[in-house]
Amino acid sequence: MRELLVINPNTSEGITRLLRGHVQASLGAGIRVRAVTAPFGAPYISGEASCAVAGHAVLEAWQAARVEAAAPPAAVLLGCFGDPGLFALREICGVPVGGLADASFCEAARLGRFAVVTGGARWKPMLDRLAQGLGYAGALAGVYTVAASGPELAAEPRAAHALLAQACRDAARQSGASIVVLGGAALAGMADSLQPAFDGILIDSVAAGARWAAAAVQAGTKAGDAT
Repeated sequence: MRELLVINPNTSEGITRLLRGHVQASLGAGIRVRAVTAPFGAPYISGEASCAVAGHAVLEAWQAARVEAAAPPAAVLLGCFGDPGLFALREICGVPVGGLADASFCEAARLGRFAVVTGGARWKPMLDRLAQGLGYAGALAGVYTVAASGPELAAEPRAAHALLAQACRDAARQSGASIVVLGGAALAGMADSLQPAFDGILIDSVAAGARWAAAAVQAGTKAGDAT
């Protein structure tokens, strides 16, 4: 069975379990999801410093996962919307590597100009810069944040629903984009409940990451079958 390695760049085991559950449910029984947690860093990445540390932790997590497994995974998914360590891991690991931001930006850009809604004001300049580096600056209509972090939003789902629904509507109105990416590992699954309150298209970053992973694993399987 082909395996997807999900690396949670946060140190929260709860986020790792959340990611594993959502990604495995999306992929189905044909692909095994192995999820690991960053060995050091912040429980939930919230700024430049913790994101920089997480990039190092991601590389350590990859090396540890390779030592523990007999064969490399078919692909790697970084379970953080900031994609820490994405470019470095792509350089060294030899299998496809995706991140929640990269996957959701790519999916959204195929549909048109898009906005991003996420938790934590420090993420705005970070995501603007990431979109530039990934080649999506022209498609990104704006990054909009709420004050609460992802875990804080997840801890109060009823209040978070109202807050995020309004934030998505505001982002669409202010940016002129009808596509909004709801970004953050801790917000996995929330886009489905918010969609009825939003007239445009909502993209769940974790679901987008899972769809990228399914395509990457399938492409690797086909390539292997052909050789």
